[in-house]
Amino acid sequence: MTCRHCGTELRLPFIDLGTAPPSNAYLTREHLKAPEKWYPLRVLVCENCWLVQTEDYVGASELFTDDYAYFSSISTTWLDHARNYVAVMVDRLDLGRDSLVVEIGANDGYLLQYVRERGIPCYGVEPTKSTASSARQKGIHIIEAFFGKKLAVELAAKGQQADLIVANNVLAHVPDINDFVAGVAILLKESGVATFEFPYLLNLIRENQFDTIYHEHYSYLSLTAANRIFQASNLVIVDIEHLATHGGSIRVFVRTGAKRSRGRAVEAALDQEEKSGATKAMFYSGFQSRAEATKHALIAFLLEQKSAGRKVSAYGAAAKGSTLLNFAGLRSDLLPYVVDRNPKKRGMYLPGSRISIVGEDYLRADRPDWILILPWNLRDEIKEQLAVVREWGGRFVQAVPQMEIS
Repeated sequence: MTCRHCGTELRLPFIDLGTAPPSNAYLTREHLKAPEKWYPLRVLVCENCWLVQTEDYVGASELFTDDYAYFSSISTTWLDHARNYVAVMVDRLDLGRDSLVVEIGANDGYLLQYVRERGIPCYGVEPTKSTASSARQKGIHIIEAFFGKKLAVELAAKGQQADLIVANNVLAHVPDINDFVAGVAILLKESGVATFEFPYLLNLIRENQFDTIYHEHYSYLSLTAANRIFQASNLVIVDIEHLATHGGSIRVFVRTGAKRSRGRAVEAALDQEEKSGATKAMFYSGFQSRAEATKHALIAFLLEQKSAGRKVSAYGAAAKGSTLLNFAGLRSDLLPYVVDRNPKKRGMYLPGSRISIVGEDYLRADRPDWILILPWNLRDEIKEQLAVVREWGGRFVQAVPQMEIS
């Protein structure tokens, strides 16, 4: 395989998580009678541009289907993040009724609803029918398609270039990252700004966040790699912010034009990455063994609770949960169900592990001794939602970044 950005042959391994079905390919009861498609989940590092990336086994159309079940608005924390972002960007860019905001990967309208509330013209691009439909119910105009150069040219020709392009947690999800970024350069006005948010590779490595690796994430980005990719499309990173979202993310501000210069914060961050060793092969070693240690610790914990006659359930039927459970080979004998607030997931089954997804009422009736939090990045929000668990002496546990009991 060659690098999806620079074409260099990939030889440096990062992690091998075995095989798994797509993490959002939830199963119905009828699906349980049929086999699933499993794909290798291996990640490699390009030693030329330092883009960390999955091996290519499955296309985007198989991952982002019409019944895609990830709805951003389920998380109140994420809604707060989106609301605050809009408020800041309106002031920073002086956006108003004569501006145009475009979000790529608009999902269910979780962010553009706040743009629309302010009377600022906007539209979203979203390929999944389920979430696009939800966004339209909020009154948001959605173009239901995968984004790239072709669509960007069509939109620009119609006068729909943007003053602000938003791409939150999208860059990692696109198989042709060069085509995607080139499309942004076309759709962005010369005076405009594009912002990209993505989980930060250095946090992933430092915090052992291997469960954020799944087939829908084609790329795992350092600033060094992102900078190379943007430069190839004549885009310049002019500013950067570090965020707490998704276990540690970065937001980059990008503008068009080779004459623009990178901001001081960007230069400092690039320098820090080089000093950390992110441009050396040794930096990427040892991640496999750390992930395996976490897997073994989780299995040992569940076996111990099973032997002691204690009940363990899980909370959050998220993609990262599927990665962890399938990597650990867990099934319903040790983890009988997972609770989720998303009504579109309830009554379904997790891909691979085939563990049933239930609502919070089931949790209250069952009263487990332990609740394994799968989306650990939302642990504070989840603990607050499930404060009732303390009434029967229930406790919380998380496996990633490390085993932690509370």
